[in-house]
Amino acid sequence: METSSAPLNIEFFMVLSLLLFSIGMVGVMLRRNMIVLLMCIELMLNSVNLLLVAFSTYYQLANAQIFVFFIVVVAAAEATVGLSIIILAYRKLRTIDISLFNQINDRS
Repeated sequence: METSSAPLNIEFFMVLSLLLFSIGMVGVMLRRNMIVLLMCIELMLNSVNLLLVAFSTYYQLANAQIFVFFIVVVAAAEATVGLSIIILAYRKLRTIDISLFNQINDRS
C-alpha cells in the first residue's frame, strides 16, 4: 500500500489560519464566560503562529519562527494573568460572567 506524502501548499495553511482566527474572533465577540473568552484569545494567537510558521517554512527563513517563540511566551503570560484575574473575580462575585465584571468595585 502506497501512501502519498505530497506537501501541503501555503493556501491550505492560510485558509486554516483564517478559519481558526475567525472562530476565535466570533467567540470573543459573542461569549460571556471569561474562561471561554480567554480560550478564544489563545485560539487567535495560535492561528497567527500557524500562519507565521507556514510562511517561514515556505520561504525557508527562520525569522518568523523567532516571533512565534515570543508569541508563545506572551500567550503563556497572558494565560497566567488572565486565569488569576478570573480566580479573583470568581472569589468576589461567585460567577465568571463577563457582564457582571463591572460590579467588582461596587461590592466590598
